[in-house]
Amino acid sequence: MRDILRHLLRYKGRLALGLLALLIVDGAQLVIPLILRKVVDLLALGVVTPGILFRYGLFVAFLALIIGIFRFVWRWFIMSTTRIIEMEIRNGLYAHIIKLSASFFNRARTGDLMAHATNDIDAIRFAMGMGLVASADAFIYAVFSLAIMITLSPLLTLYVAIPLVPLIFIVLWFGKAIHRLFERVQASFANLTERVREALSGIRVIKTFVQERGQEKAFREASEDFVRRNMELVKVWGMFHPLLMFLANISMGIVLLAGGRKVIMGNISLGDFVAFTNYIWMLAWPMMAIGWVVNLLQRGSASMKRINRILSIEPEIKEKRDAIDREIEGEIRVERLTFAYPGSDAPVLRDITFALEKGKKLGIFGKTGSGKSTLVHLIPRIFDPPEGTLFIDGHDVRDYRLFRLRRSIGFVPQDSFLFSTTIRENIAFGRPDATEEEIIEAAKIAEIYDEIMEFPDGFDTVLGERGVTLSGGQKQRIALARAVLLNPPILIIDDALSAVDTETEEKILNNLKKVMAGRTSIVISHRVKAIMDSDLIIVLDSGEIIERGTHEELLEIGGFYKELYELQMVAEKMERAVSE
Repeated sequence: MRDILRHLLRYKGRLALGLLALLIVDGAQLVIPLILRKVVDLLALGVVTPGILFRYGLFVAFLALIIGIFRFVWRWFIMSTTRIIEMEIRNGLYAHIIKLSASFFNRARTGDLMAHATNDIDAIRFAMGMGLVASADAFIYAVFSLAIMITLSPLLTLYVAIPLVPLIFIVLWFGKAIHRLFERVQASFANLTERVREALSGIRVIKTFVQERGQEKAFREASEDFVRRNMELVKVWGMFHPLLMFLANISMGIVLLAGGRKVIMGNISLGDFVAFTNYIWMLAWPMMAIGWVVNLLQRGSASMKRINRILSIEPEIKEKRDAIDREIEGEIRVERLTFAYPGSDAPVLRDITFALEKGKKLGIFGKTGSGKSTLVHLIPRIFDPPEGTLFIDGHDVRDYRLFRLRRSIGFVPQDSFLFSTTIRENIAFGRPDATEEEIIEAAKIAEIYDEIMEFPDGFDTVLGERGVTLSGGQKQRIALARAVLLNPPILIIDDALSAVDTETEEKILNNLKKVMAGRTSIVISHRVKAIMDSDLIIVLDSGEIIERGTHEELLEIGGFYKELYELQMVAEKMERAVSE
């Protein structure tokens, strides 16, 4: 609750105005029973006139107008403030999440994060908005109703208060139960959301393997679990409200019994009795509100706790206070690098050492799972290399500002992720200010320009989610164009042409020779042709360098590289023979 209050206190001025308007509304409503009391007493005495009735009626109408105006005012100040706070929390959560390290996303489920950004923040907003209003409203009504009731009849007020004593213990018990059960509901909702996201992302696989029924069953189970968790909460909440109403009705029964006798005996007037019953019903609202407020606040508190768990996670990859912020030229040096992923003791890279001068090309070759992608992911610090093992321009990569380091590297990953926007915006993602000519030139280098122009909307074609409307090769080439457009001093291509046919790949590689001239480049490929012109080639196996040298030197060694090269040459000759 302290975190929710901290957010509210930042807007104490707006909230104070809203609460002041709420006080005026409640004050006006508290006056109306006193007017009724006066009119009823005048009627009982038989001294009322049409003029008196009109005057009191006009006064009630005026109070109704005041109530309407100031009800709008408190809604405007309080509800709009909670919307602003909701936006700030959501923006802060999103900003924090995208700063977290890659290892966090290996552990976290997307459905959980989506639930945090939607349901949890909605629960916090309700706690801050209606929770605050209902709390203040109930407090004002309870204090002033009791005060007026005491002035009307202290003894009768004491009778009314007796059933309210158990209320304290009921609220405490139900509050804890609601908090615990709502956390379970939110966890179940996160699981349901993740189930939907995963199914939609893998819809093609589901259809290919004819697993629609299996997915329906899994979703039904997750949905039933969500309903079951909600029903557990509803049972507790369903008991809470009737208990409160039961106590309120006992108080009303006491008023009718004891208050009626006092009227008959002449201890209080009929007007006092009418006013007292009105204040009893007004007092019933705080009793009902207590249940609602407890529910809202406990839900909000549980959701704030879930969000704070995410906000308390520190990014594993940080930059130093005195981080280097200078232009990077592109010299890369790796010294005795051994690396294991966070949470694992098994190294995926062992004793890696090589040097790459500025403007030179490094080719990385090896079997699947040999550590090729892991190695290049350490250069932009997607994962953090051990200190003193990886250097750029003579400085440890951990000493650079993250923005400067990553801005200096054009990275084309194996998984070519595209956004659900236009082709132009996808290519210009790293450089939104790029000119049309620069975007076209990058597309031509990636050999995707002609295919883009065949689309009805050309570069303005809107792609489906993750570029689902494109082929694998088209997605890879758009991702390549995106990296080329950055014009970085270091270009890394991680087997990013695996879905491209051999002929197109050769054209792209020829185009890239011009792009790579004068810049440091690292190319990972399972095709020897893509790396045979490299200044240095390293062959990885089980995280270790087993061969190194130029293309010619590796052929002379006669190891794994030569074996794969000869097999690929034979396969290429056979392919040409078949095509002829």
